[in-house]
Amino acid sequence: MLIAQRTKENNIAEHIIYMFQVEDLIRANKADLDAIVTNVVQPLITDEAMAQQYVDWYAGLIKQMKQERILEKGHHSDINEILMELLLLHNTLINISKEKRYLEAFEVALPIIKDFQHKSNGGDLNLIEVGFNALYGKMILKLKGTEISAASEEGFQAISQLLGILAHFYKRMKKGDMNFTNN
Repeated sequence: MLIAQRTKENNIAEHIIYMFQVEDLIRANKADLDAIVTNVVQPLITDEAMAQQYVDWYAGLIKQMKQERILEKGHHSDINEILMELLLLHNTLINISKEKRYLEAFEVALPIIKDFQHKSNGGDLNLIEVGFNALYGKMILKLKGTEISAASEEGFQAISQLLGILAHFYKRMKKGDMNFTNN
């Protein structure tokens, strides 16, 4: 909960990856709040008031995931809304403001994202969401201890660079510090 708040304010890309992880944690615990309290909250949070805030936060997420019927797969509406904002910003940076640094990063990352999209059967997802899925997949591989080839690492780095720049512009946009016709 605190991580989610901090990352949403400071780095939207980290926030999305973190929330993907939280959604999967809820799924791994079969959307059972008691299991999440036992497996996640109690081992990590000793302060009772703070623990209760986390319990309430997880309860709200579980309720939302049930209502939105995404207990098997998909992302809750808050994350989908952010992903859509990022896609719109991406399109604006490329087509309207023609932001040079972003265009260069996109040119490097595009073939890698398309390759990942093809390999993961993510054809119906937009390129920004595919990029986040790739980085989340890398995190899962690392948690499993799976070795990542140098070529794959280079690809993940290109995607990370692109999404990092996008997150920077998103933060500026949210602060009202963007001129989309002349950056």
